[in-house]
Amino acid sequence: MARQWIRKVKLTLGDGGEEMDLSALRIRFQVRQFDLQTPNWAEITVSNPAPNTVDKAKKEYTKVTLQAGYAENFATIFEGEIRQIRYGRENPTDTYLTILGTDGGRAHNYSVVNRTLAAGSTFRQQVDAALEPMKAMGIKVGYIADLGSAKMPRGVVLFGMARDILRNIAQATNTSWSIQNGEFQMIKNDESRPGDAIVVNSRTGMIGLPTQTLDGIEVRTLLNPQFKIGSIIQIDQASVQDAPLGPSIPDEVKNSMIPSTADDGFYKVYVVDHAGDSRGNPYFTDLVCIRADGKGIIPAAISQRGVVLDPNAR
Repeated sequence: MARQWIRKVKLTLGDGGEEMDLSALRIRFQVRQFDLQTPNWAEITVSNPAPNTVDKAKKEYTKVTLQAGYAENFATIFEGEIRQIRYGRENPTDTYLTILGTDGGRAHNYSVVNRTLAAGSTFRQQVDAALEPMKAMGIKVGYIADLGSAKMPRGVVLFGMARDILRNIAQATNTSWSIQNGEFQMIKNDESRPGDAIVVNSRTGMIGLPTQTLDGIEVRTLLNPQFKIGSIIQIDQASVQDAPLGPSIPDEVKNSMIPSTADDGFYKVYVVDHAGDSRGNPYFTDLVCIRADGKGIIPAAISQRGVVLDPNAR
């Protein structure tokens, strides 16, 4: 188990060639990653940059990469395109440079598909065709689940936004797709990314106790770049704090929507929030999870994507 001490943060701006390293300055950041078909984002603030650094950042760079963690557990937590750079003053003596980045924003907003596949094509071939314009905008292909061997009885016309075509395929194959640090992934709703479950407890960095909420099971840990969307964590089920039920009749609707907990303690991660400060606090990772088997009561945002529901398996 890697020791979680000696914080480490690295921030670089690039354009595909030359890079600017801002790691020596104070860096504060908020990174939001989720299992949704919309771009992840990051807001990163650098304190007291030199004026020439500000000018160069605004004019020359289009990509941002943020790495964070600890000396023995350090990796990329965000990689994307620079959407906006703002420069301002926090107080009479301190200035700031704030970078807003989106993960795969251009590919999500501008990728258009215009293809026809002959009869006998598979869902995987449709995904590959929809990914072609995304790859032209820098998206890499990561893990894609087995989409089955079913063949289309007729030719398939793929025309429109790539994101819409991928959304239709995901609904038909009981999967979810997303872009994570410039890499496309497509995971079965009742499965997870390949890899072993990450054990989360007080010895591995958990802060406080996991809590059952309307959004899912929420867990806070010391900042850990190993948590990925679609990965599995294992927690001590006895430590999960139950959500309080409302006592009134109108509360019954909300009570019935509280996501189920898992008897075995295995949960699938679908939201990862990193919040950090290279010279202070916070320095946390907040997770929102659902039970790994995809059963029971789950959040509405997840059930709308076709995750299996089994109200009897609470």
